[in-house]
Parts: sequence; C-alpha cells; structure tokens
Amino acid sequence: MKRPSAADVRRRFTSLHAWELPKQTGALAPAHVWTNKDMDPTPPEDQNWGIWSIIAYWATDVINLATWQTASAVLDVGLSWREAIPIMFLGNLAVSIPIVLNGAIGSRLHIPFSVIATSSFGYYLRYFSIVSRAVLAMFWLGIQSVNGSQCITIMLRAWAPSYNDIPNQLPKSAGITTQGFISFFLFWIIQLPLLLIHPTKLKPLFWVKLVAAPVSALALLGWSVRKAGGGGEIFAQRATVSGSQYAYLWLSSMSSVTGTWATLSVNMPDFTRYAKTPNAQFVQLPMMPIIFTICGTVGIVTTSAAFVFTGEYLWNPLDIITLWLDYGSGGRAAAFFAALAWYIAQVGTNITANSISAANDLTVLVPRWINIKRGCVIAAVIAGWALVPWKILSSAATLLAFLGGYAVFLGPMAGIIAADFWLVKKQHIDIPALYNPDGRYRYVAGCNWRAAVAFIVPVAPLLPGLGLSISGPSVVHINDGLKNLYTFNWMFGFVTSIFLYTLLSFLFPAKESLVSETVWDLDQIAIEAYARESDVEASDGKLSDNVPEKEKANDL
Repeated sequence: MKRPSAADVRRRFTSLHAWELPKQTGALAPAHVWTNKDMDPTPPEDQNWGIWSIIAYWATDVINLATWQTASAVLDVGLSWREAIPIMFLGNLAVSIPIVLNGAIGSRLHIPFSVIATSSFGYYLRYFSIVSRAVLAMFWLGIQSVNGSQCITIMLRAWAPSYNDIPNQLPKSAGITTQGFISFFLFWIIQLPLLLIHPTKLKPLFWVKLVAAPVSALALLGWSVRKAGGGGEIFAQRATVSGSQYAYLWLSSMSSVTGTWATLSVNMPDFTRYAKTPNAQFVQLPMMPIIFTICGTVGIVTTSAAFVFTGEYLWNPLDIITLWLDYGSGGRAAAFFAALAWYIAQVGTNITANSISAANDLTVLVPRWINIKRGCVIAAVIAGWALVPWKILSSAATLLAFLGGYAVFLGPMAGIIAADFWLVKKQHIDIPALYNPDGRYRYVAGCNWRAAVAFIVPVAPLLPGLGLSISGPSVVHINDGLKNLYTFNWMFGFVTSIFLYTLLSFLFPAKESLVSETVWDLDQIAIEAYARESDVEASDGKLSDNVPEKEKANDL
C-alpha cells in the first residue's frame, strides 16, 4: 500500500476533498453515480475463498462466548440437555438454508448484499435495509467488544496480579469500573488494526482462530471433567415441562437459536462474493450447524463438570478460566493463554459478523468517501465510543431486548432477497443496472412496492410482541396468540415474506426488471474468473455460441 506523502497528510487536515476516493475505472455505474472498488464486483484475482476458507470462516464466526452459552437459555426454560443439543443443531440448520440461498448470490455475482438488495427492494428502498443492517452491526460490535474485554482483564491479572487491585474511580452511573474501562480500551485499541484487514486477506486469521479457540475449549473441558471426576449431574436432569408446553418451548427455543444468525442470513453475500466457485459456499449447510452444536455441547459438559467443584453453573468460560488464577504461576500462565485464545475468538467474530458487514453497508451509503477499510474504522469508533456499549450492557435492558428482537425485521429481508433471486428473477440479474438509479430496478420512484408489502405484512403482527419484550407486561398487554407468534418471529417473517413477494411478483410482474440471461457488464464481458454454466446454456440445453469471455478487472 502506498504511503501518503507529507503533502497528502497536510491536505487531508485542510481539505475535505482530499479524502475523496478515486472513482473506479471501468465501474458499472453511470458517470454521474460515484462508486469505488469495494462496492464493485469482486475482480477474479480476489476470488480466493475455497471450501476450506468458508469452513474456517464459520469456525471463526461460531466459536465464541455466545455460542458456548447458548444451551443455558434452553435449560433455563425447563428443558434439558437432551433437548438443547438437537435444538442447537436444527435451529442452525434452519437458518443455514437462507444463508446458503443468499450466499449463492454473492458467490455467483460477486457483489455485496447492499448492491444485491437493489434488485428486490429498488434502488432507493434498499437504503432502509442497508441502514438497518449497519446500525445493528455497530451495536453488536460494541457489545461483543465489552464482553471480550474480560479476556484482557484475565490476561493482565495473570501477568500482573496487582491489576485486580486497581481502585475504582468511576461513579456507579458510569456503568463500568476503572479496571473494566482500561480493559475495554486495550481490547478496542488492539482490535482496531485487525479490523482493518481486508476480507481477501482474512484467511490467516481464520486458521489462527481455528487452532487457538478449540484448543482452549478442549483444555477447559478436560480440566473441568478431570477435577470433577466426571461430567457432573446436568446429564441426569430431565425436562420439567411436558405436553403442549414442552412442544412450544422446544420450537420457541429453536427459533431463538435461529435468530442468532438472522443478520448473516441477509448479508452473507458480503463474504461469499470472494468465493472461487459458485458452489463452494454450499458447504455452509452442514458445517455451520455441526460446528455450532459441537461448541455448544462442549459448553454444556464443561459447565456441568464445573458445577461439581464450584456449586454454581458457570456458563461463561472466562469465569472458569478466572479460577486458574488461584493456582500459582502455572495456573496464571494457563489462564493467560486461554484468555488470549478467547480474545482471538471474540475479535474474529467481531470482524466476520459485525465490522465487515457494517463497513460494506457504509461503503454503499457514502461511496465517494468510504471504502471497506474506512468503514471499519468508522464502525469501530461509533460502536466502541459513541454508542457507549458498557452502559447498554449495564443498564439498557430495553435496548438489549430490542436488539435481540431485531430478527423481526431481518427475517422478511432475507426472505425477499432469496425469493427475488431464485423464484422471481430465476437467477438472472442485470448487474450494471444494480448501480443505476434510473435503470431497470428503479420500479416506482426507486421503490419496489411488492417488497414493501412483503416486508410490512409479516412485521406488523410481530410488533406487539416486540413491544412486550421491550417494555414488559406492565406496559404492553397482548393476547397469547400474538405472544406465541413473536417467539417464532424470524421463521414467520422469512417464510411469509417469501410467499407474499413471490405471489405479488407473479400477479403484478415488474416486466422491466426481468432479463433472460445474466448481464455481467456494460459490454456483456464476463467479470468472473470463468463462465457460469447456468448462464451460458441455451434453451435447448446446448452451450450457446455467444459465451462471453472473461476480462480481468483492474485492482486499483
């Protein structure tokens, strides 16, 4: 990367225009529409994610503190480990379906979610989904950073035990202690340069986490089981509910697990756009639920064993690691490296699930000034400081309930995008038109009313349940039917939106938005590494004589 000269640095402090990004040469957008490299289709040389890269991506994303603790929510409602394990697997299998459906768009067209959304929502209505996704990603980026700062606390206590004796100089209203603030700042500042790694360069981080996090998890498991002399009593427990209540809790718990990945069911193309082949990303369908279930099961066994010698269920693995600090220098060394592994795990999840997602969205919102790298910096600053995430965790229970219920909006978004590509457009998209505000995806004033209806109809009956989860029963009173419907919010929104959008598109087709073959660029020159079979086959099943040839995009 070229280092800026002293004159460039001086200009950036004195002129706003010095921060302008160069308009991408050969971009697909019209001359009056500004784009940059990061929102244009991924050039062939950057399409370097194979099957193992995608598996490593999911291992990076799934193995984290939240996954470890997933089973605790299932057991808290009266179910047992016998239900928790299949719930984790089936819940993730259910959400992996839209992840694969929408991920396939990225692996075939090599464009991000925020550009793909133009086809279904329209050029201007898509900004609603983009802003919604960006805000949510930044909230979770900050919250996950606060959770991960406990890793820093453990590492510093292991290295210098006196760190635990730092007196608190902050008032209770701050929502954080002096020690916690120092740990959060260190987590944030160390994480920042890692957030700047471009998605095409993330594979080394994937492999580091793929080794570090499982080793730490297995070490926790082995130590806890050995010290307890077995797996504990949690495996002797049975569900305390039965009948219709049992069935309802089983399905609602599965829906909660499904909602965990509601965001990636929408913006998975942000990552699959870097795939080498269109079909490599299908490995997500089995691997994501398998990895998640293994991590969650290890959490159940470890927590059960730790209960034997602590007398309480420690679902957070960092709480168990903290016990090692009392085992002399050897215990502190083990705690340091275990906390370091979980730090890497938490940062990896922040990069793949939150930072890059927000950066891609900001890139499309302000392409003249923001690329992925700048977007990551902006997201980190807003998430870490402007949103004051430690205050959210300490006192904003209603905001946390809202963030948890955001699947209400994400389910319909995922369903509309999937239905548009697979059922309505038949996998054929005019890619240059996605960048043109006056192109075939303008619909009515830049808004596709079919998508608006398919979004509003499933969301409306879920809003009372969302209000109940935020304000509580003392403020919001709804009947049991609406309450029960809300527990299936993501599934209901996803399935209903697919049905409505497809139905409306067939009854009232937007014929101007339909093409018989994929249009790759302005000159019908493929920007892929090779031609896609589904796009070059003629109607008689033979290969067309008009197969577009590849053109390497410039990496500016």
